[in-house]
Amino acid sequence: MLKQSPSVWLWLIAAFLSFVVSVYLWFMVDRVQGMFVGLWVPSILSLGVLLKSLRDETFVESREVIRHD
Repeated sequence: MLKQSPSVWLWLIAAFLSFVVSVYLWFMVDRVQGMFVGLWVPSILSLGVLLKSLRDETFVESREVIRHD
């Protein structure tokens, strides 16, 4: 398995828990609440990808500045 940073695992766990809660709400409580929580999954994953790409881009830019000096 690919080694990932702890922050990547945190985002994946948060998305998975949101999915599990969504399924529970859909079948046990109310379908509308289940759909609402289910919409969090792509939002959580998108936010995680955005923050990771910003962090990686900042890391690359800082290395380029160091190389040019």
